[in-house]
Order: sequence, then structure tokens, then C-alpha cells
Amino acid sequence: MTPLIGITMGEPAGVGPEIIVKSLAQMTAEARRGYRVFGNRDCLAAAEAVLNTGIDIGTLDIHQTDIPGPRIPFGQLDPRGGEACFRFIEAAVREAEAGKIACIVTAPINKAALNAAGHHYDGHTGMLASLTGSKSSFMLLASERLNVIHVSTHVSLRDAIGRATTARILATIRAGHAHFARFGTAPRIAVAGINPHCGEGGLFGHEDDDQIAPAVEQARLEGINAIGPIPADTVYHRAYNGAFDLVIAQYHDQGHIPIKLVAFDTAVNVSVALPIDRCSVDHGTAFDIAGKGIANNTNLNHALAYAAKLAAHPKVKA
Repeated sequence: MTPLIGITMGEPAGVGPEIIVKSLAQMTAEARRGYRVFGNRDCLAAAEAVLNTGIDIGTLDIHQTDIPGPRIPFGQLDPRGGEACFRFIEAAVREAEAGKIACIVTAPINKAALNAAGHHYDGHTGMLASLTGSKSSFMLLASERLNVIHVSTHVSLRDAIGRATTARILATIRAGHAHFARFGTAPRIAVAGINPHCGEGGLFGHEDDDQIAPAVEQARLEGINAIGPIPADTVYHRAYNGAFDLVIAQYHDQGHIPIKLVAFDTAVNVSVALPIDRCSVDHGTAFDIAGKGIANNTNLNHALAYAAKLAAHPKVKA
């Protein structure tokens, strides 16, 4: 039997309901039986009313979470939406922990609504780490020709430099290696430098020599195929052209900019080093177009495909 994949609906007033309905409507009825939506039936029905795909919402496997009061209009920030997002994700996590679903695919959430509801997270990554009792997780952006995992994400650039410790960089290398090793081959990992020209021998900073290089050396001693630091202005070009399977980015924009450039609609956000599997679309709630029936579900289709790949290569239990 094909493992069940869970889809969290995300922000009720965003494009999540629409892209989910679009993707499910493009499947056969048999294929749809492999998915469970953690969301709200009324919101999905409202999306279908806009899209007119012909799908019968009543036939979908929906883990229902009620939202008090009238339905939140598309495009409107409301704390009730933030609370609903949290409840959708919490329910999916519990079912993943219980082995009822093989992977979670998350539609986008609105961080302002989430925090207005009293859930103070920087996004899915921190929330999932908290819900699963994990110390941390790592953000991987995966695409056909370029894969990037981040040492830090949603922090200031000043804080990101402070977080680029040898221990954290080594943990990121290990996490990326373990993730790709699930698919049967040891990945070739390039570690990006943090300063221009990797510090140019200390002329532009010492972090590359003092913090990054020791992490790479230790990873290699552990049998991991890692090299670096490599100047960030060349490493992504080399990886895109096949020299490496994975790049370790030192901070958010260093990794996101190249991925957004080459795989804007197809890159998948994957949470690595959690006890459960989760991947996501790599876009936001798009309040400006929500409810207009024009949201593109291409990215969700890629996330669902990556989830199927993860389900086919389950984590090895410790």
C-alpha cells in the first residue's frame, strides 16, 4: 500500500486552499486516496467555488479543524487564521509521529497571523522543531540541479555570522549528508565561505579559516565527502553545473538567492534532521491574489513529488 502523505492547508485566507484543490483535482481519484488534508472543509469548498475544477470536496480525506466565527475572507490577516495554521500543523505532526502518515507537505503560513494568535515562531521550521521536541532543524532547498542547506535562516546578518560556529557548520554538513544518503549515494558536499574570497587569508575576515575550515576537516575525518570553504561567488555555479550535489550556505540570502534565480517555481523547502519528514512549497501566502483563482500550484506539485520520494526512502530508526 502506498504510504499516506499529509498536506496542511496553511493560512486559510491565503492561496493554500486553492493550490491544494488544484493539485488534488489534477490527480486521478485513486491517486487522491494517498493524501490526507489537515485543514478546514469550508475553506477548501470556498477555493473550489472560485476554481470550478469539478472536484467533490466531500470525497477528500480531510482531518477537519473548525475555525470559530464566519469564514475568514481571502486576503485578510486574522489571528484566527494563525491559530488554525498551528492546529493544522500540530495535528499532522502527531499523526506523523504515530506513523499514520509518511510525510507532511505544508502550504504557506502567515507569520504575522501566527504570532498574533500567540504562537511565537519564525515559521514552520522553528514550530516543527518545537512540536517534535527537537533541538533544531535545518532548511534544505531542493531542486533538480541545485540543492542548498542553510547553517542559519531567519536571523539578522549580524546574528548569522555569530551562528556560523564550527559546531553548527559541522552539524549542518552531517544533516545534509544523512539526508541525501537516504537515497542510496553519498553526496558531494561543497561548503560556501562566509566572507568575500573566503577571507583572502584574513584580509577580509578570519571566520572561514577559524570556523568553517575546521568543520570541513572534521566532516572529512568522519568519511563525509565535503570540501571547502569555497568562495560563495563561484560555488553555486559549480554546483549547478554538476560538480556538487549539495551546497552548505552560511546564511539565509546566501542560499536563497541562487535557488530563487534558477528554480523559482520548482524548489522545495525540506526540513532536515527532524524525527519526521516534512517538505513545503517555497513561496508565501500571496494575500494579494488569494481567492482570485490564479495561484500557481506548480511548486506544490514538486513538493508532493519530493514527499513521495521521502516516503519511498523512510528514515532509519535509531
